[in-house]
Amino acid sequence: MLFINTRPQDRAAELTQQLEAAQIAVTELPLLELMAVPYSIELQQLFQQLGRASIIVVVSPTAVEIGMQYLRQSGIALSTLADVQWIAVGKKTEQVLRQYGIRSHVPEIETSEGMLQLPVLAELAPNAVIAFWRGEGGRQFMMRHLHQQGNEILNFVLYKRQCPPQSAQSIKSLLPHLQQQARYWVLISSEASWLNWLELIDHDIFLINKGIYLVLGPRLARILEEFRQNHSAAFQVTQLENLNAEVILREIEQVQGR
Repeated sequence: MLFINTRPQDRAAELTQQLEAAQIAVTELPLLELMAVPYSIELQQLFQQLGRASIIVVVSPTAVEIGMQYLRQSGIALSTLADVQWIAVGKKTEQVLRQYGIRSHVPEIETSEGMLQLPVLAELAPNAVIAFWRGEGGRQFMMRHLHQQGNEILNFVLYKRQCPPQSAQSIKSLLPHLQQQARYWVLISSEASWLNWLELIDHDIFLINKGIYLVLGPRLARILEEFRQNHSAAFQVTQLENLNAEVILREIEQVQGR
């Protein structure tokens, strides 16, 4: 059965290698690419307020790299943030932060819901300031939840997401192959990825129903479940706790063994 690896191009190789080592056929079709938002007066003003934050939430390795670049560009030394607590969405983000000498809190489940379960957020003082280093459109649920609890949010939109133009070309040659498949696997790591997938296959319910969708976290699983109900669709959804290759392989084995 074909596995469609939809991770961004710079993060897809490790998963592809481990799946192919397990004798799984893989096609790489990135559903998102990240492009830095140009440094601006608005971002400069936000970085000048960063010392007020109790916590900085970093949602991806890309957010780390762009955030650190713009921090330097703002003339702010990392040492001035020594008292700030950092939250990383997952292990990859944690590793990149560690390269800057930063220890971070990491949730067991790499989602907004997982991060909200972290004790460091439960122990916040009233009216705490929380900064988000994120991409356009990401982590709205988490920010809204924390704001409703009375916290002040500093919203750093550091990059934009788009469907890679190359994927729009690649899908043309992939579609005939999908038509011939009885079933296939698709990795869906975000709502934006899911929406881009639907666009690429032109909302073809026949093709959608052939998919077994490995989705990250309960909120994304609910989004796909709602789509399935609203469209009387029959595809399968399997929820992942993170995007590690070992977890993905285990879920594939469990589904195939049913």
